[in-house]
Amino acid sequence: MNTKKIIALLLLSAAICFKRASAAKVDTVLTHSASMHADFKTVVIEPADYTVNKKFPVLYLLHGYSGKYSDWILKVPSIAQLADTYHMMIVCPDGNFAGWYFDSPMNKDWQYETYISTELVNWIDKHYSTIADRKGRAIAGLSMGGHGALYIAIKHQDTFGAAGSMSGVVDIRQFSDSFGIEQVLGKYSEYPERWEKNAVVDMIYLLKPNSLAITFDCGYDDFTYAGNQELHQKLLERKIPHDYTVRPGSHTWEYWGNSINYQALFFSRYFNNQK
Repeated sequence: MNTKKIIALLLLSAAICFKRASAAKVDTVLTHSASMHADFKTVVIEPADYTVNKKFPVLYLLHGYSGKYSDWILKVPSIAQLADTYHMMIVCPDGNFAGWYFDSPMNKDWQYETYISTELVNWIDKHYSTIADRKGRAIAGLSMGGHGALYIAIKHQDTFGAAGSMSGVVDIRQFSDSFGIEQVLGKYSEYPERWEKNAVVDMIYLLKPNSLAITFDCGYDDFTYAGNQELHQKLLERKIPHDYTVRPGSHTWEYWGNSINYQALFFSRYFNNQK
């Protein structure tokens, strides 16, 4: 083997070692919910430069209907690289396969708004070196999680400074007979006021211009497209700044795996502008 090949192999070996050494740390932790009297698994991703001597921003990333806490890291493992690139933690909680991130009036064991907006946030801030302020917190999700992220952020603007949705079910009334929502809120025909009150498209009156940094997107062929278009129009009418993108695609992991790259950049810019 000639000298050039030896040097090339040594450089390749060094590069691989460096990549391994600088990789984000992915862990699964057990968190507690006092409101539901239960423990829940949560994926926590620490960037490679994580240290207790520095405070890090946190992106809470929610799964969709029929999913669980591990969906994002299993389906889109590259989110660990996003944590490294943007020097932020990523936390992927469990919202139940059909919990919809509500505090359910039908089931006292489904209090996922309280769990994520308060209990989980407090747990993460207690156990990790975080920026324990809305300026250092963002929340995003796909489908059911897209609804959950906007819903929780709008209701808890003192906790989250930025929110994002990918193919979000932003008008739950369009799916009153689907996806188990009636298990959480009751039947639409019996409790219409609950559905009206908890539809994201009808919650934007709680927003003021620049009170929340918002980004959301949807595939043109997605069944949630109409609801997302309506949300965009209502935000425009109320002059609420936001980023909205329509791309080719539908309700698939291929779409969300691409979308998260743009949303992570949006949140990084938000975090950096808060310094």
